Amino acid sequence: MELSVYTREEQAKGHFGDGEITENKPIGFPREGSVVTRVGPLFYWAWAKSEKTFEIPLHPHSGFEILSYVLQGRIGHRDTLGNLQEVTTGGVQIMQTGSGAYHAEELNKDTEMFQIWFEPHLAKATKRPPTYHQYNHEDFPVETVGGTVVKHIVGQEAPIQLVTDSLMSDITIPAGQSYSQKLPAGYSHAAVVVAGQGRAFNSEEDQPSASAKSFRTGDFVVTAAENDDVIVAYEADADTSLRLVLIQVPTEVDYPLYRK
Repeated sequence: MELSVYTREEQAKGHFGDGEITENKPIGFPREGSVVTRVGPLFYWAWAKSEKTFEIPLHPHSGFEILSYVLQGRIGHRDTLGNLQEVTTGGVQIMQTGSGAYHAEELNKDTEMFQIWFEPHLAKATKRPPTYHQYNHEDFPVETVGGTVVKHIVGQEAPIQLVTDSLMSDITIPAGQSYSQKLPAGYSHAAVVVAGQGRAFNSEEDQPSASAKSFRTGDFVVTAAENDDVIVAYEADADTSLRLVLIQVPTEVDYPLYRK
């Protein structure tokens, strides 16, 4: 198992307007300077924060599946498909941009959100009509596993299923506790630490602490299972709870990926 932690300093930066919206990017666009340029078909990941209400004007997309997840606040959406929508804390907007559409996004003051791009087979995706859907926090199933709260966002147990092979969940682990998840061979976990600090390790090792990696708020944690399935444990420090947004994707896919 390969386990790497990338700090905010190793991630790309971005902004809109005169800094009304600032971004930290665990996975940036080409030439933006993020150490991680992609994780399999996970193409882009930005953590945006707004200082004041600001609209990113209409702009085009095609092919990619673009998910916006509201960590706190409110974001608006309008597009050339005729949608005019708004979603609040815990909600998701998802565009499967297909053959192409224009959209605009408005972040209200003090809003935080993730925007994440998944890459299907683009030559096939661009032949499908574009779609837009949105979901409120209450639409997502939530389960408690030994004290850990897991909100399922993408996957069979969630309301969102993407063309791209992917799972996504929002995980909150109580202080001093751990949560384990199977990582199949040939797949990777990509997780952003939303709050707290802790460590990750292969719980099946004889001495898991020897290869454990520590992380804190804002870090990007990437874990890859190579030839065998592994059980990855995420453990919160003793004095604080830990919140991760975690995505599972194949480390490699059997179709050509966009050249960054």
